Amino acid sequence: MTVMKTSMRNFFAHKGRMALSAVAVLLSVAFVCGTLVFTDTMNTTFDKLFAATSSDVTVSAKGASDSGETTSGNGKPPVMPASVLTKVREAQGVKTAEGTVFSTSVTVVDADKDSLSPSGGGPTIVGSWNGNDARTMKITSGAAPKNSDQVMVDKDTVDKHHLKLGDEIGVISAVGTHKAKISGVAEFEVTNPGAAIFYLDTKTAQQALVGESNVFTNVNVTAAAGVTDTQLKKNVAAELGGTYKVQTAKETADANQQDVEGFMNVMKYAMLGFAGIAFLVGIFLIINTFSMLVAQRTREIGLMRAIGSSRKQVNRSVLAEALLLGVFGSVLGVGAGVGLAIGLMKLMGSMGMNLSTSDLTIAWTTPVVGLLLGVVVTVLAAWLPARRAGKVSPMAALRDAGAPADAKAGRVRALVGTLLTAGGAYALYLAAEADKAKEGSSWLGLGVVLSLIGFVVIGPLLAGVVVRVLGAVVLRVFGPVGRMAERNALRNPRRTGATGAALMIGLALVACLSVVGSSMVASATDQLDKTVGTDFIIQSDSGQLVTPAAVKAVKDTPGLARVTEYKIAEADYTTPDGKTLKDTDITAADPTYATDLQTKTVAGKLADAYKPDSMSVHDKFAKAHGIRLGSKIKVAFKDGATADLTVRAITSSDGLIDAGSKYISTATLAKYVPADKMPLDELVFASAKEGQTDAAYKSLKAALHDYPQYTVRDQTDYKEALKDQIGQLLNMIYGLLALAIIVAILGVVNTLALSVVERTREIGLMRAIGLSRRQLRRMIRMESVVIALFGALLGLGLGMGWGATAQKLLALEGLKVLEIPWPTIIAVFIGSAFVGLFAALIPAFRAGRMNVLNAIATE
Repeated sequence: MTVMKTSMRNFFAHKGRMALSAVAVLLSVAFVCGTLVFTDTMNTTFDKLFAATSSDVTVSAKGASDSGETTSGNGKPPVMPASVLTKVREAQGVKTAEGTVFSTSVTVVDADKDSLSPSGGGPTIVGSWNGNDARTMKITSGAAPKNSDQVMVDKDTVDKHHLKLGDEIGVISAVGTHKAKISGVAEFEVTNPGAAIFYLDTKTAQQALVGESNVFTNVNVTAAAGVTDTQLKKNVAAELGGTYKVQTAKETADANQQDVEGFMNVMKYAMLGFAGIAFLVGIFLIINTFSMLVAQRTREIGLMRAIGSSRKQVNRSVLAEALLLGVFGSVLGVGAGVGLAIGLMKLMGSMGMNLSTSDLTIAWTTPVVGLLLGVVVTVLAAWLPARRAGKVSPMAALRDAGAPADAKAGRVRALVGTLLTAGGAYALYLAAEADKAKEGSSWLGLGVVLSLIGFVVIGPLLAGVVVRVLGAVVLRVFGPVGRMAERNALRNPRRTGATGAALMIGLALVACLSVVGSSMVASATDQLDKTVGTDFIIQSDSGQLVTPAAVKAVKDTPGLARVTEYKIAEADYTTPDGKTLKDTDITAADPTYATDLQTKTVAGKLADAYKPDSMSVHDKFAKAHGIRLGSKIKVAFKDGATADLTVRAITSSDGLIDAGSKYISTATLAKYVPADKMPLDELVFASAKEGQTDAAYKSLKAALHDYPQYTVRDQTDYKEALKDQIGQLLNMIYGLLALAIIVAILGVVNTLALSVVERTREIGLMRAIGLSRRQLRRMIRMESVVIALFGALLGLGLGMGWGATAQKLLALEGLKVLEIPWPTIIAVFIGSAFVGLFAALIPAFRAGRMNVLNAIATE
């Protein structure tokens, strides 16, 4: 009981200092709990949606995916003849069966040809209005479509794009463009996570999406009373004879959920990883807080030991304070986590993914995980200071507070830190010299961990050197005040090292990712400059294939020297070593593609691969299957005949664009695949005539004005799009890393605040001999700046080392250019100085308000 009373007294005596550490625990726990609540809520939302929209049994074409998404090489959804519906109705146990048509390979635009697709990455779905949809959707205004000039739109899309009844929209599919006017608005009975849905009547959907009547993509079957879904599936499958795909409602929902879970798991574990980083930074804050509190209470602990307190009691007293801190911070963190999850849901809503708070899911494990994690991490972080407190002898009551640390312990720490850092540097060297990316990534991971731990351990030793250098460059210009700030930062190297380490971790990750991101962009740009010999690239950003009508519009554009079509077909390969490779891609292009993409060959000429009955393979494939120039490969084309193709070229796998592709000419593909089965173009390349590039660019955009599903890009546009994609990803990561940096800032604030308390008498004496309040505040701010710059210097240096090593591994995959983003690095370094200034505002203000006489009288 005495231990608990002492702990409670000490805890509330330093409640301001504890509050800052509690905020670190709160933020870390909130991020963990918020991530768990957010992902659980998303899973609940999708579970409800898939359960509500799945019929008892669904019949679909063999080519359809398990999750129901329908795409094929011709840009149309795989379909079944209408006779399937008749057979299904004859199966035993069927109550009702209805044929439907839908496609996700569509673009929908308004009258101004602006896209109505979701901005958050959700699908655009166009389908026939049917009884299954009527069960899950409520028509809120207007009526369902009844003829070809009517379409019904989901309410979320109507609200987002300010549509109204009577507005004209265009449905663009591989068949062409179908125009209709909005006849009704329907709202989901369950939450729509972000899809844009458009309904046509069945006959119109068949023509607009497939281009033929009497076909369906799905048949939705409802079971009669007393018939289970499993039994109904068996009966329907028996009736159809195994020709089509038959799934129960649970199987359909599970397949859909599995697709979502892949994305969800990436998001979940990425966010938990950043929460772990925040926890790691928080550990330094907690260790610093308790170390300084123990140092300041050295005399008090010595007196407790002198009057009979045992080492275990003192140790338990400090750990009890940590327990109180952990519980307090974790409880608040759980509550903040729920708030964070709601905030994330609102954010996703603004990006187009709608999540309702009515689906908010808080599993019992979430608060338990949050509380356990917060409490355990806090107590473990306080263990070292508690152990140090337990070693305080009764004689410490006769010494001043903050007695110097054990010199022997400092030497051991320096030795261990040096060994760990050296080990990390050697592991990074091995990673950079690795011949295979998989082998090198293991060394990279080990090198990152060892070098990070090594820098943390050796931090106090580095602080003595780095702070002196920074002081000479930054602080000396401020005269005596700057020199005092430097000495204050050097007074306790262990504290300065730990404070700088908290900031170092976040900034090391920022620097590493910046180097990797910049190197990826630079490598891709370099590859484009060296290998791409075409002026324009025409493609759909939503993944739609390029229709023959659009290709004709490109070919008819004035000012073009050549146009190259690029298709991807599917085939089974039988290689010279007797192996058969199923469902393998093969790239078919016009012979001009050899000029449009100047792919390096290790044997033969790429132009020869476009000769009749010829092909190319890449060197890794050739080596794996004993292929050389002149070898024959039996290629069985999907929906076509089998060909014996001669290998005329072997390309290098050492590239970034089209790496691993196997090429044939479109003429060879057309020879073995019927015209009605030929895949549509994935991309179209175009090159302008000499001196007509700008005019051809404008003409191409004008020619494709009626095809808003496609984007025309020149090489500059393409590079910018690539840069933007990587930039968006990096910005999201930087946003998540900001949590760790915020915790690190709290650490700087806490360190300064405690050091001000520790130096109360000293501050009073300096004020008494003439130091002004302004000079005092400046001294503390400068001390904070140099600590922040110390952490930034270590973090940025370490991160650039990690990034440069990672780029060496990426070079094995074709990303060969190392680029250090100096503007970003310099901006972060300068920004760290402002972080130091900001962190010092409150401690400097409090120090300036001290009463001089009271400060001098402090023991």
